Amino acid sequence: MKLIFLGSGSAFTVGVDNFQSNLLLINEEGHKLLLDCGSDIRFSLYEFGLSYLDITDIYVSHLHSDHVGGLEYIGLSCLFDPRAKKPNLYLSKDIAAKIWSNTLCGGMTSIEGDIADLDSWFNVHAIAREGYCVWEDIQFHLIHVTHIDSKYFLMPSYGLYFEIGTKKIFLTTDTQFSPEILKDYYERADLIFQDCEIANFPTQVHAHYEQLLTLSPEIKKKMWLYGYQPGSLPEAEKDGFQGFVKRGQTFTF
Repeated sequence: MKLIFLGSGSAFTVGVDNFQSNLLLINEEGHKLLLDCGSDIRFSLYEFGLSYLDITDIYVSHLHSDHVGGLEYIGLSCLFDPRAKKPNLYLSKDIAAKIWSNTLCGGMTSIEGDIADLDSWFNVHAIAREGYCVWEDIQFHLIHVTHIDSKYFLMPSYGLYFEIGTKKIFLTTDTQFSPEILKDYYERADLIFQDCEIANFPTQVHAHYEQLLTLSPEIKKKMWLYGYQPGSLPEAEKDGFQGFVKRGQTFTF
């Protein structure tokens, strides 16, 4: 089993040096699960010699465009190409209730001779609160994370906790620095992929490198950092982390 970072950058990463933080999990039979599907997915797939034809299963963590902005490309391309299968779309039930009206309907409702809905484009698997989905016999448990709190409501956003063989893996997706909330998963995981910004002017909605420095050495030594902005990177290994994930980096389990 391989986990490939098609990109490891932030939402506004530009150029070909990096792409948005979308990941691809590939098993021994070549089956692929795309973890988030951002607006630059067609370019990042192309860099790996792939296209929409290779994508049959997609997980979406939340509704920002660097995580869902490529779904229109995947959906339209697959529907009108007889070689393609309708992709499976895995997402939390609360996100499933909003993704069509809040994100996709503008460009995907009208098709020749009919009116489409989300089920026209994807096989939707809505996951219950504190639930999980199964792909290729792996259980992916949805972990509610705090990404944006408007003080009126908390934006639905979910990381993933899963096991491949004996390896326990925690993928935070986009999250604020929340060690008190994520403590259990930090401790249980053998490997952590942590959202990390490095901006001089922190956004407050992502964990910042300076905040992550305060974690215990035991946690940091399990942690790879991703989702960062362009620019010079801190010396993560020197500070006790595994390091910053690079575009195209592959982890084999």
